[in-house]
Amino acid sequence: MKKKQVLTALAMILALILSMAVIFARSRNIREARVNARTQQGTAETLVAGPGRVEPSSEDIKLGSELSGKLKSVNGEEGDSITRGQVVAVLENDDYRAQVASAEAEVSAKEAGLRKALNGARSQERSEAWSSVHAAQAVMDNARSEMDRRQKLFAAGVISQEESERSTREYDVAKAKYQETVERHSLVDSTAREEDLSLAEANLRLARARLDEARARYAKTFVKSPLEGTVLRKHHRNGESVSNSSSNADPILTIGDKKVLRVRMEVDETEVGKVRVGQKAYVMADAFGQQKFWGRVVRVGEQLGRKSIRTDEPTERVDTKVLETLLELENGVQLPMGLRVDAFIIGDPAQVATAR
Repeated sequence: MKKKQVLTALAMILALILSMAVIFARSRNIREARVNARTQQGTAETLVAGPGRVEPSSEDIKLGSELSGKLKSVNGEEGDSITRGQVVAVLENDDYRAQVASAEAEVSAKEAGLRKALNGARSQERSEAWSSVHAAQAVMDNARSEMDRRQKLFAAGVISQEESERSTREYDVAKAKYQETVERHSLVDSTAREEDLSLAEANLRLARARLDEARARYAKTFVKSPLEGTVLRKHHRNGESVSNSSSNADPILTIGDKKVLRVRMEVDETEVGKVRVGQKAYVMADAFGQQKFWGRVVRVGEQLGRKSIRTDEPTERVDTKVLETLLELENGVQLPMGLRVDAFIIGDPAQVATAR
């Protein structure tokens, strides 16, 4: 009984394998027939054929924000034309604008501090200090006279020693007060010290650096287009949040320059020797039937890599090494961005004869 079950299972597996082989072979034959038919209908000088994808001449540019936050506005819809430097999105930025205002006020305060250090005291302050010196000197002179008078009276035995000593102490106090006002006048009247000026200048430079930093952060809340082109896709709308994660891209818009279209074609590693810049080429797409869109090779890659354009054919090999080649289509050609096409490169007669 068990042997019969094993044989039944093996038979089912074999039938499944045979069915898949038939499907793969049929799909491959259909694909090859389609490419061969297009090649024959195009020209007998076709050297290289391969899959490709339509893209703008600028390639797809995904515009994102350097700051995380909520979108205040997104100024563009798919298909809209945009200019270089145009603001296409704005983040909520009231807090960043307030930081700029605070930094500007700090700079003004530090500039005033530096001017004060450079200019020194005002004339009124100098006059007040000088008047204080004169007043203290008058008090000191009066105290000296009183001290001299009372010392003579003490010598004559008219007053006591205590009164004589008190007058001496009053003179010493007046003299100290006078010295204090002289020093204060000297401080007010003198120019700022070198270290005070250096400190004031350093504080001003720091305040200006903080202002530049605040303005730079505020400017980053405005997302601008780096080129003139077209909005290809709108990923976010007003009120949605965006992030600036380096590990997880979060674009707001995808834009590109559609004035000239290119096709990124993948050339099999066995045929890279047949391709060079300047060769004529054309592309065809299922959506446009037998219509051909002509162009030329403008760039040939320098390094082989893995396939990135899939044809969705079951028999397609994904481990094949390919060389990316750029075809530039003629002016005026309009095709949807990202459209998968069959690309064909044309060689000159001598090159075709060598290839054959």
